[in-house]
Amino acid sequence: MTMEVLGTLIGAALQGQIVASAHTGRHCMANETLNLTVNATDSIMNTTFLPGTPDLLHARNVYMIAAGVIGCVYLLCTVILFIGVKERHDPFYFSGKVIPFLQGFKLSMQHGPYLNLIAAFLLISAAVQLQQSNFVLFCTHAAAADLRDHFQNLVLTILVSAVLSIPFWQWFLQRFGKKMAAFGISWMIPFAIMLVTIPSLIVAYVVAVTSGFSIAASLLLPWSMLPDVVDNFRLMNPQATGLEAIFYSSFVFFTKLSAGIALGISTMSLEFAGYSSAACKQSSHVVVTLQILIGAVPAILIIIGLLILLFYPITEDTRKETELALDVMRLRTRRSTLIVI
Repeated sequence: MTMEVLGTLIGAALQGQIVASAHTGRHCMANETLNLTVNATDSIMNTTFLPGTPDLLHARNVYMIAAGVIGCVYLLCTVILFIGVKERHDPFYFSGKVIPFLQGFKLSMQHGPYLNLIAAFLLISAAVQLQQSNFVLFCTHAAAADLRDHFQNLVLTILVSAVLSIPFWQWFLQRFGKKMAAFGISWMIPFAIMLVTIPSLIVAYVVAVTSGFSIAASLLLPWSMLPDVVDNFRLMNPQATGLEAIFYSSFVFFTKLSAGIALGISTMSLEFAGYSSAACKQSSHVVVTLQILIGAVPAILIIIGLLILLFYPITEDTRKETELALDVMRLRTRRSTLIVI
């Protein structure tokens, strides 16, 4: 999990530094001067990039370079995963019949703790994705303070904070339980609202640090809680084996679905508000929409997700009881195997 966040940190840092020159105010000012020269009656507020201008071509080129770099980082992370993670089979795991995929998927979707975990983190992940995907646009077009030239450093601050806070969350969930640690995600709500209502450079960096803290919890906890759900399912369904891949792959699918939902909400909202990617100055409707997408919508999604998580039945005590019961079952299976031999 730490390596995943670190890979995200490297990718975001490289991309932010590469595309930073395409988001500075100098390019907008240059185009404003060009447009005013062509037509003195044009308003500076409505100045846009002219198709084929050097600035627009520069923006396209740096984003293409950034895409290539991110692709290389992705391949590197894939190689590290393939070489560094070894799969080990449990030879003494209690025997059971092999269940077809569709039947196993149906069983997993009928497991209450699993559905609870999926529903909660689908909403929480969508909230985090909404805030992350619109953060650069907010800093560029909607922040009252001039954050246009600082967004890459703010993104870097968020991810550094996320990486550094993972050991804290690991200690916290071991000390106070995973369910209690999940509510640390709510820390980003007041600070996100503060960024919208009291925009300043200092507040932006404070928000970046606290957001990284919450993002680390949102990334670490579901993958820490999912094995508990799988163990709970094993205990309640001892005859069903080999369904771990279904649990994990389904959870990944719903996590990616939440990212798609977040991007869909952002795209449709900005489209209805009249966002133009070529404009240096956006309309007031776009500004309000970005403020809502950064503050109000993530807050609502996180609150609903945490309310769902309140009904998550696996506590630290039940987790330990399940682990002990599974150890007893494995011991019995091992003894039975030795007697047969």
